[in-house]
Amino acid sequence: MTNPELGDWSSHAGLARLQQERLPYMLEAAARSPFYRKRGVPADLAEAPLTTKADLRDAYPFGLLAVDRSELATYHESSGSTGAPTASYYTEGDWTDLAERYARKWVGITPDDLFLVRTPYALMITGHLAHAAARLRGATVVPADNRSLAMPYSRVVRVLHDLGVTLTWSLPTDTLLWAAAAAVAGYRPGADFPALRAIFVGGEPLSAARRARIGEIWNTQVVEEYGATETGSLAGECPQGRLHLWADRAIFEVHDPATGRLTAEGRGQLVVTPLFREAMPLLRYNIEDEVEVAYTDCPCGWWLPEVRILGRTAFGGRTGGAELTQLGVEELVFGLPAEFGVMFWRARADTDRLRIEIEVAERHRTAAVGALTEAAGREYGITADVTAVPPGGLVPYHLLTATAEVMKPRGLFGAGEDWDRALRYY
Repeated sequence: MTNPELGDWSSHAGLARLQQERLPYMLEAAARSPFYRKRGVPADLAEAPLTTKADLRDAYPFGLLAVDRSELATYHESSGSTGAPTASYYTEGDWTDLAERYARKWVGITPDDLFLVRTPYALMITGHLAHAAARLRGATVVPADNRSLAMPYSRVVRVLHDLGVTLTWSLPTDTLLWAAAAAVAGYRPGADFPALRAIFVGGEPLSAARRARIGEIWNTQVVEEYGATETGSLAGECPQGRLHLWADRAIFEVHDPATGRLTAEGRGQLVVTPLFREAMPLLRYNIEDEVEVAYTDCPCGWWLPEVRILGRTAFGGRTGGAELTQLGVEELVFGLPAEFGVMFWRARADTDRLRIEIEVAERHRTAAVGALTEAAGREYGITADVTAVPPGGLVPYHLLTATAEVMKPRGLFGAGEDWDRALRYY
C-alpha cells in the first residue's frame, strides 16, 4: 500500500476511514512479533492493552521484531532519559515512511538547501532521520552531530556562517547556545547569517515565548517538530503555525493515567499505534509525554488533529499551592523584554518559594530581577527569589569558544612530544 500524502482525505471522517483501512494490516504484522504473539493480538484495537516503555525494555533487544533479521536496515536505542534505553529497528520500507513524515515541513526542504543536522547520530534516530529526509528532498546535508568533540559551538558558528547554511535541526536550547557563541565570536546572529531561512527544532518542550525569542534573535522562521526514537516523527507544523499529529500514518489516543481511560482527544499521555511499521509494530504504545489533543478545523486544510506538547510530568514541581511546570516558568523568563538579553536560566521549586537564576548584563540586572519576580507572583501567587548572574555565569564562555583536541589513533611520537597521549583516542 502506498503511503498516504497530505490531501488524500478532505475531512476528519475521511481520515478515520483511512486509518481503519490500514489497521488490519498492522494487527496482522504485530502478531508476527514474539512479544505480541505471546500477549495476543485482538481483532479490535480498542481491546488491546497499552504497550509501555517497560514492555520495550523487557523485550530487548529483538522481542518485538516482526520480520526476518536480514530485512533490517538500522538499529537504534533511545536516549534513556527516563530509564534504561529502549531498542527500535527499521526496514528500508520503514525508512521511506520515516523520511516522508519528517520532510513534511511547510517551509519546504529543497535541493538548494544546505541543511545542518545538529542532533545526535549515534544510536538515537534523530540525526539519521533529518539526514534521510533532507536527502529525500535533494538537500545537501552538513552532519554536525551534537555529541561529538569534533563539533564544538565555535565550529558550529563557523560552519553556519561560512557555508551559508539555510536550514538547521537541533534542540531549541542549542540555537541559543549558537547565538551566544556567535556573539562571543563577533557576529550578530540576526544579521550576519542571511542565508538561514528556517530553524527546525524538537526534542524538548518549547514555550511560545521562547520560540518567539529564538526567531527574533536569528531573524528567521522557527518550525517545531515532535517525535521519538521509537516512532520517528509524530507531528509537524502547518503554515498556520499549529502542530498537527500525523494521523494518516498512525492512530493517536490520549491516556488518563488516573482512570486508565483512552480517548481520541483531551489532555493526558500520548498513545500511538503506527500504521506503516514493518520491523517493529507497536500497538497502543504509551510515549508518556503529557499532551493536549483536539480535532479542530484548522485553516491549513490538512484535516489532522492538533497537539500541544506539555512535556514529561516529571519536569515540574510544587511551590506553596502552585503546580509549576518547566513550560510555565520558561514562559515567564522569555516574557522578559528582549533588550534584557536573557537566554539562559535555571529554577528550583522549593516547597516555600521558587528560586530562579538568570544570566543578564549588569545594566539590566535590577529591571530583569524585578520584572521576573513580579511575573512569578502574578502568575502563580508565590514568592520568587530571583538572582541575576553575569553572562557566563550559567553557560561558561569557554564552552562557547573551546576547540576540542581530537586525535586519531597514534602509537609513534617524536622527540619532545607527549607520548602519554598515545591511548587518548578522543
